[in-house]
Amino acid sequence: MTTLAPWMTRLGLQHPLIQAPMAGTSTPQLAAAVSNAGALGSVGIGAYGLEQARQHIAQTQALTARAVNVNLFCHQQAAADPVREAEWLTYLAPEFARFSAQPPAGLRRIYESALGNAALQAMLLQLRPAVVSFHFGLPEQSFIDALRDAGSVTLACATSLAEARQIEQAGVDVIVAQGMEAGGHRGAFVPEQDLLLGTMALVRLLARECRLPVVAAGGIMDGNGIAAAMQLGACAVQMGTAFILCPESAASPAYRAELQSEKALHTGITPAISGRPARGMFNRLHQLGLDYGQPLPAYPMVYDAGKALHQAASAQGSSDYAAHWAGQGAALARAMPAAELVKTLAQELEQAWKQPDRA
Repeated sequence: MTTLAPWMTRLGLQHPLIQAPMAGTSTPQLAAAVSNAGALGSVGIGAYGLEQARQHIAQTQALTARAVNVNLFCHQQAAADPVREAEWLTYLAPEFARFSAQPPAGLRRIYESALGNAALQAMLLQLRPAVVSFHFGLPEQSFIDALRDAGSVTLACATSLAEARQIEQAGVDVIVAQGMEAGGHRGAFVPEQDLLLGTMALVRLLARECRLPVVAAGGIMDGNGIAAAMQLGACAVQMGTAFILCPESAASPAYRAELQSEKALHTGITPAISGRPARGMFNRLHQLGLDYGQPLPAYPMVYDAGKALHQAASAQGSSDYAAHWAGQGAALARAMPAAELVKTLAQELEQAWKQPDRA
């Protein structure tokens, strides 16, 4: 029988499992189904405006009385660079031409950061989600303190020991150790300083060096993977790719088909889709990024170009430019309802603990 960490018991969890936020793919239905099954469901609001984020959270809370995690992007807002942005658009122009389309005249900052975002912070303090997690860095100390005072448990993503120490110093409750195997955006505070540590090495390092509980994230797809992470010192795991094939996710038919094909065996990290390094199934934008040879514009301006190109291509039946995020364990994904997947993972974990070579 798995013993849960105090922070999970406080939240009423039954399983040491968090469904990763996956902005754009996680839905209120997915998060609620996971939470109702005894794990921690998550919604990512980093891609939403204020009112859409409020509605997303409210819809989730209406579907479950259990704890849900709301994830925020806390990136430093980059200054516009018209020259670099124009060069990237010029480079992409032949790709747009393949679909008889024109690239946008300029690039916009389509996503806002939670950092310094007073309206978003006020909304969250009003809604008081049970759990709030941070990606790409940390928000202001005053907001972290206010969340604690409001009763929210806080989690933050670390890709290195240095980031984990910043998280500890800020008074966050739990560290999410994101290995380089993980699908989606790297959580590195400064992408250029990303050490690309693997999940198991990072979990063991943080479990030894940090006083906070550690959640393992990256490449974990089944109960044996959960058990392995916990043997190295994790109190729980966070799994994203494993939940993409659930009917409750927002994954498109093309995304689901690729995840069940040979493409799932070929993932790579690229900044060419969004402007920040992220792991997904290798596509045309990965290759274009490799061939570019110049500094890219910043996040999320690159995303504005990528989304425009994907829109032009998908209108003609092509998903060559889609952000089909997936971790290195993608080929192990299983298609089943979220509640059934949580139950299956819990059973696999219990079976793994019963194996003779387990403590």
